[in-house]
Amino acid sequence: MAEKGLKKWVITITVITAALLELIDTTIVNVSLPQIQGNLGATLEDIAWITTGYAVANVIILPMSGWLGETFGRKNYFLFSIIIFTIASFLCGNATSLEQLVAFRILQGLAGGGLISTGQAILLETWPPEEVGIATAMFGLGAVVGPTLGPTIGGYITEHFSWPWIFYVNIPVGIIAAFAAYLVIKETPKTAKGRPIDWWGIILLALTVGSLQTVLEKGESEDWFATSYILILSVVSVLGFLLFIWREKSIEYPIVNLNILKKRSFSVGMFFSFILGFGLYGSVFIFPIFCQNLLGFSALQTGEIFLPGGIATIVLMPFIGIMLKKGVPAQFMAALGMFLFFIFSYMLSKSTLSSGTGDFFWPLIIRGVGMAFLFVPLTTLAIQDLRGKEIGQGTGLNNMGRQLGGSFGIAALTTLIHIRNGVHRSNLLNNINDYNSAFTQKLELITRSFVAKGYTYLDAQHVAMKAIDGMVMKQTFLLTYTDAYWLVGYTMLFSIPLLALQKFKKNTEIPADVH
Repeated sequence: MAEKGLKKWVITITVITAALLELIDTTIVNVSLPQIQGNLGATLEDIAWITTGYAVANVIILPMSGWLGETFGRKNYFLFSIIIFTIASFLCGNATSLEQLVAFRILQGLAGGGLISTGQAILLETWPPEEVGIATAMFGLGAVVGPTLGPTIGGYITEHFSWPWIFYVNIPVGIIAAFAAYLVIKETPKTAKGRPIDWWGIILLALTVGSLQTVLEKGESEDWFATSYILILSVVSVLGFLLFIWREKSIEYPIVNLNILKKRSFSVGMFFSFILGFGLYGSVFIFPIFCQNLLGFSALQTGEIFLPGGIATIVLMPFIGIMLKKGVPAQFMAALGMFLFFIFSYMLSKSTLSSGTGDFFWPLIIRGVGMAFLFVPLTTLAIQDLRGKEIGQGTGLNNMGRQLGGSFGIAALTTLIHIRNGVHRSNLLNNINDYNSAFTQKLELITRSFVAKGYTYLDAQHVAMKAIDGMVMKQTFLLTYTDAYWLVGYTMLFSIPLLALQKFKKNTEIPADVH
């Protein structure tokens, strides 16, 4: 039964608040890593496990969240996840070593995975079928805005407080969300109670998804298959995937119901969730590095640049739900969102080394509008044909698709940056020779400027060559990031025709989960 009146809104706010805790924590820690590294005396490679451990745990639990909700009841599992996430946040803030922090972040990721899909399924039960598009739009605020605003919040806390506070801020919010969830969310039947537990399915799922996520997170920094543990994990992920499919198809009560992938709308929808994750997390990954490493912006400045786009998403998201309710085809809105994302990438590809914070206002506004037009329509198209218990399973798999899309996006962009950086530097260095009049004139001009400052001619020429090398390096990175923006933009643009694979429905409604 759907809820009405004030209770419906209290449940909605509770669910979105809890989901935001998890989603913001996917990116809030990134800008604090240098401070944590110095405080705990860790290497750059080791400190990366703070984000890798969280992401791996998160992706492992997402496809199991539907089964866990059926086994323990959605309310119980959701409430338990909030409590564990809050406790884990306290433990992260109190960690005194890198090993402790990574372990507590893994615990936080396991609990956080239960907040997203279970919270989304609770919303689908709470709102009547004709209004679920609006509810999904509101939930989408967290899924889209959370990772975007994470660096802003993290940058502010890092600049004004110490790094443990990026975890401590979760505690009061978690306590309030847990109390509200206990009071207002209704109990759901434990439909899987008494069934045998698919332990082999759980083990194979953890091995497959965990190995794949680790390969994607660490592959580029470890030189991919040149590193033995990356090669081993790649083999484990492939074999684990094949064995997992065989296991889940051969038993009566699988941990993940793969039969829902037979529904074209859902399988195509998962693909687009993957593309959405590629664009969402990929752009959030590239842009801060571009701003801080190349343009010299601070973490706080970089985070603040994201705010206008986040506000644009927040303002538009409820209207997207209303448009769905009024019969505007979800495919049209998703196509517009992807095209706007391409425009955003095109505008960023025109950035220069003299670009300032104001130059990114409109590109990120366009990105924010595009994300609003993407999340709700794509989610709607994915789960429009699911019924009953399928919704819990579907939301988990769909969210996992988005997370894996983000991991693939970051891995692909990191590899592209590494490869294209060498190509562009080699091309630019071809112009550094005595037969290039532009180079010799530039070298002479800089040399004279240093001579005017008191350097001898030989010393001035030596310093001028270093200055030119610095210019080449900056120009190399600028061209490399331009390639990365184009990859994100073209991925979105070329995915638009594939929307035709979805069944076209003028009035698309997300079904309510009725037991």
